[in-house]
Amino acid sequence: MRPLFHPAIEDVQPEAILHALSDPRRAAIFARITKAGCVEACSAVSSVGDQVIPKSSLSSHFKVLREAGLIRCERHGVEMRNHSRCAEVEARFPGLLSAIMNAYAARLS
Repeated sequence: MRPLFHPAIEDVQPEAILHALSDPRRAAIFARITKAGCVEACSAVSSVGDQVIPKSSLSSHFKVLREAGLIRCERHGVEMRNHSRCAEVEARFPGLLSAIMNAYAARLS
């Protein structure tokens, strides 16, 4: 298998973060990963509310989040474990993630 691309924190751009979290499904996936600290399988976030996300779409969402520098994915056998890089991103862009996620949470209320 080819290695997964994870940008160095110095290469993470705010435009990529804004793009990645502009999709409500990706924002929900990122919120779950951040809250849990680690999601052991992609299928653990295969639904958003009452909507089921197809596996092909879910893989695409994880790729966008990973390439934006928001999550780190590690292979463990046949599963992928997804970790939030929230602390790293917050250190590089103070307040950016909290502002986006607060706006996302307010929209749900």
